[in-house]
Amino acid sequence: MAMLGKAVRMSRLVNPKSNKMMAITVDHSISRGILEGLIPIQETIDKIVAGGPNAITMTKGIAELCWPQHAGKVSLLLKCSSYSPVQPTSDVLFGDAEEGVRMGADGVSVGAMMLGDHQAAQLADIGRLSKQCMSYGMPLIGHMYPKGESVAKVDQTKWENIAYSVRAGAELGVDIIKTTYTGDPKTMARVVEACPARVAIQGGDSCKTIEDYMSMTYDAIHRANVGGVVFGRFVWSYSDVTSLIKALGSIIHENATVAQAMEMLRDLESDSAKK
Repeated sequence: MAMLGKAVRMSRLVNPKSNKMMAITVDHSISRGILEGLIPIQETIDKIVAGGPNAITMTKGIAELCWPQHAGKVSLLLKCSSYSPVQPTSDVLFGDAEEGVRMGADGVSVGAMMLGDHQAAQLADIGRLSKQCMSYGMPLIGHMYPKGESVAKVDQTKWENIAYSVRAGAELGVDIIKTTYTGDPKTMARVVEACPARVAIQGGDSCKTIEDYMSMTYDAIHRANVGGVVFGRFVWSYSDVTSLIKALGSIIHENATVAQAMEMLRDLESDSAKK
C-alpha cells in the first residue's frame, strides 16, 4: 500500500502527456537571505500557481501561511532542509515525511552539497528520510549538487561530479534528483544514463537572458532526456512570472521550440499588459 501511495503522488508531479515535471521553488530565504522576488511571498506564490507548474517547493511555515487557497491546484513539495549563508555546504534537516503527509504534500525534498566536509552527515539524513518516505508512500526529492569543499568551482559542472551526486541519491532511494546542468546536452545525457532515478535540472547560473534559459530547458528536456526542471530565482524575479511559466511549459510539455516559446512569452506579456 505504501508503494501505491508513492505511485499516486508521483503521478501528480509529472505531466501525463510529456512524462516531464516542472516545479518552481520558493525556499530560498533561509539559504540565500531575503530576495526581492520573494517579497511579498504570497503574491509570488499566487503568480506561480497561475502559470500552472506541476509543483511548487516551499518550507512548512510558508506552506501553512500561504498555501491553503491553492490546495489541489498544484502539487506541494515540502522542503525539509536548508543550508545557510554562513554554512553553504551543510544542509540541515528540519522536516520529515510525516509532516509531508499531514500537510497534504505530494513529495518532500532535502538538499545535499556533495563531495565536501558535510557529505557523510547529509547522506545519513537522506537515508533516514528515505526510509520514512517508503513507510508513508511519499516521494523523496533530492537537491544534490557537487558543490562541497573538495570541488573547485570550475569543476562543479563536470559531468562526472554531477553523475556521482545524482547516483548517490538514487542509491539511497531518492525518487527525483534536482542537480546542476553540465552546460551541454551530450554530457548531461551521460548524467541521466548514470542515474536510474528521475533527474531534473536547476535554473543554471551560467544563463544570462531568458532566451538562454529557454535554450537550456529545450536542450536538457529534448536532447539530454532529463525528467524535468526545478526552477527558482530566474522565474520569480522575472517581470511577468505567470507568462514565463506558461512559456516554459510549452517547451517542457508541448515540444515547442525556443523561438515558439519566446513568441508565446511576448504574446502572453502583451495580453497581460492590456488587462
